[in-house]
Amino acid sequence: MAFVRAIGAEFQKVFTTRMWWLIAILLAAYVALMAGGLGAFFGWASANPDAAASAGGNTSLPPGLDLAPLIYSFASSIGYVFPVLLGALAVTGEFRHKTLTPTFLAEPHRTSVLSAKFLSQLVVGAGLGVIAFAVSVGAGAAALAGFGLDTGLDSSDIWALVGRGILAMALWGAIGVGLGTLVTNQVAAIVIVIAFTQFVEPILRVASSLSDITANIGKFLPGAASDALVGASFYNIAATGGAVTLEWWQGGLVLLGIAVVATVIGGATTWRRDVS
Repeated sequence: MAFVRAIGAEFQKVFTTRMWWLIAILLAAYVALMAGGLGAFFGWASANPDAAASAGGNTSLPPGLDLAPLIYSFASSIGYVFPVLLGALAVTGEFRHKTLTPTFLAEPHRTSVLSAKFLSQLVVGAGLGVIAFAVSVGAGAAALAGFGLDTGLDSSDIWALVGRGILAMALWGAIGVGLGTLVTNQVAAIVIVIAFTQFVEPILRVASSLSDITANIGKFLPGAASDALVGASFYNIAATGGAVTLEWWQGGLVLLGIAVVATVIGGATTWRRDVS
């Protein structure tokens, strides 16, 4: 019963602040821009190959490319940064605002508090995933339909992709908790999330695709594992070499492993320190 109350308290901490809906709005706007904009561009290039070729530059798409899953997967392939941030803020905010003391007074078992944060951010991450995929499917399908292309909305494979994508977003929320437990400084955690997700990992993923040896290592990067779980990603067509990916369930296990290991290490170190 005490653990149930702890989980309820974590949800209350999230939904009684403005941060969650600000992040949700930014997520929806970002995904709508990318899925809708690039959906329209790819749709135009696919429907008008001659005009795309005459426009100059490399606007051609690989033959046989299924645009629908690629466009819809923008929800997770670019949107995963938001549940990570919210998960990290759920922990670092406690240190910054010094609310851990009353939290631990109400629930002295620190493992229960950390477990409640982990589980609650899984649910919140899934909720952000629902928002992201609703926007990407809506904007992307509208763009594809506008050029007379197949939206794939009648395919069970598309909805399986959406389900796996929501799972991926949930796991990213849990990874955020692990990161926040390891790096308790809020500013540092935010900088790490943005720098790694927007710069470091994309560069590593493109660089790792240059050879078979590095590609087999790069597939275990968290973003690559997430894309493997979802089943589609624009990184697969951006890679210079052949894309090497995990099975979808392997990608899920990698993400879960990162979340659990980071949280356990943080729980055994910084989480055990005295708070004031």
